[in-house]
Amino acid sequence: LRQGNLKGAAEAARHALELNPSSAEGHYLLGRVFLHDRKPEKAVEAFTHSLALQSASPGVLRDLAGVYVLQGKLADAEQALSRAIKADPNHVVAYLALAKLYERQQDFAAAKQTYQRVLVIEPKQAEALFQLATLLDQHGESKEARETVTRLTTVSPKHAEGWYLSGRIAEKNGDLLEAASAYQQAVAAKPDLVAAHYNLGFIYRSQDKPTEAEREFLEVVRYRPEYAEAYISLGAIYTGMNRLEDAEQAYEKAVTLKPDHAEARYNFGVFYELYRKDMPRALAQYRKYRELGGRDERVERIVGAGPP
Repeated sequence: LRQGNLKGAAEAARHALELNPSSAEGHYLLGRVFLHDRKPEKAVEAFTHSLALQSASPGVLRDLAGVYVLQGKLADAEQALSRAIKADPNHVVAYLALAKLYERQQDFAAAKQTYQRVLVIEPKQAEALFQLATLLDQHGESKEARETVTRLTTVSPKHAEGWYLSGRIAEKNGDLLEAASAYQQAVAAKPDLVAAHYNLGFIYRSQDKPTEAEREFLEVVRYRPEYAEAYISLGAIYTGMNRLEDAEQAYEKAVTLKPDHAEARYNFGVFYELYRKDMPRALAQYRKYRELGGRDERVERIVGAGPP
């Protein structure tokens, strides 16, 4: 099963059950095979059979709850997880699954309380700290979110997503220096974390650091070549650096990737009008911008006065 050989795992589990039909572990393994094979009904049947043979197995109950979530049976999932926790009050994985279930049910208070319960059991549990900080941030509890994510990056200094979240929280609070530092930590831990490179690039642009901003947006398109918005930003940066050939190529790439991107069309139009002095091409981009729902008084005047 760990090697991804579902057929072999199923045959082994069935053979084990032929030898010992009362093997709870055999039924559990078969249920996991069905779960990996996307056969939830059969997985439920196998897990239920396993529980009939050993009713207080937290691991089986946790996996059964996972199947119920896939089926949209959230009440059944909650009941299974509650049984798992009753069997083992310190079962961290069951608590984490229950907290995510509460989030799915939009029960913020219950999810928060459940993550906090995990942290009573394991104060340095990174997943609980990250999920709790994310939850707090989403619900506007900025101060507590900041404190929680700081705990996370202290106990787990290579947690890239934690540093990214820390940067987002700092950025929303207007602390761009702290945000930039956090994003730098994020990409140091995980160089392909595109969102951190992208946000860091915008901070550098706001600080009038075009070379640094260019570097970050180039990292974005290195890992995500289809990221049109990064090419728009590169176009603006190159225009400001008077690298007009590079700017034109960047805007061209953006509209090729996303022909219906209104902002790209607008920026490309401005580029042709003001920097290339090429009004026919500028008008073509502005017209496309209007067709996509873009509205700008200056563009309206230019297009209205332009040749048909």
